Amino acid sequence: MGIKHYNPYTPSRRNMTSSTYEEITKKTPEKSLLANKKKNAGRNSYGKITVRHQGGGNRQKYRIIDFKRMKDDMTATVVGIEYDPNRSANIALIEYEDGTKSYILAPLGLTDGDKVVSGENVDIKPGNAMPISNIPVGTLIHNIELNPGQGGKLVRSAGQEAQLMAKEGAYAHVRLPSGEMRLVSIRCRATVGTIGNTDHENIKLGKAGRTRHLGIRPTVRGSVMNPNEHPHGGGEGRAPVGHAGPMTPWGKPALGYKTRDKKKASNKFIVKRRK
Repeated sequence: MGIKHYNPYTPSRRNMTSSTYEEITKKTPEKSLLANKKKNAGRNSYGKITVRHQGGGNRQKYRIIDFKRMKDDMTATVVGIEYDPNRSANIALIEYEDGTKSYILAPLGLTDGDKVVSGENVDIKPGNAMPISNIPVGTLIHNIELNPGQGGKLVRSAGQEAQLMAKEGAYAHVRLPSGEMRLVSIRCRATVGTIGNTDHENIKLGKAGRTRHLGIRPTVRGSVMNPNEHPHGGGEGRAPVGHAGPMTPWGKPALGYKTRDKKKASNKFIVKRRK
């Protein structure tokens, strides 16, 4: 997938880039696989803001993605590669032999007319899903389950891939894109290949408006707030932080402070941390 550059006929166009969408082969979504997506602007059921800097943005419909891939040993044909406004990766519309249609994450190299299949004894080719126990060591995988039958949870962003490093007993060692080494049950499923749209990380939005289209609202620095609003606030003129280090609006250390619970049950599955 290429990157499109623009002539600088306005200041924002000078640094703006966008995707050429070369991988996209289908323009309109499958209506039977669409769902309404309600906006809540970062607010919970009580109306309180629990996630800041969210709101506005273009209207979107949610595409129902098949992260489980449970239709075993039934070949599906790729109908088209589509854009999905809800994620960085592109999605592929597939049609099974019985006429059922579903969306999957589009791996690199998958094109119209290709065949994909899920099951225990299927070929090691991009788009095929199978239990980790059937995947050879060293294979690049994505859409990895954490619990068997739950559906893929790990490695679902554009251009990402994990590598199956080893299999030992009931668990496999998987190296995630962050560098973390994690134990995953060999009964969990994963999809072979690297996720497509690899140039997504190189796109420059170029102007504030494109950020607003994504539903992201402005972020205000704590140092320009009042002291009752932020630990960095207050003082005459420009003032330093006034603490041992930067802090969040709620008074927690902001840089380098580990927030993961040391008693979290899943800690035992992390063989090597990402840092």
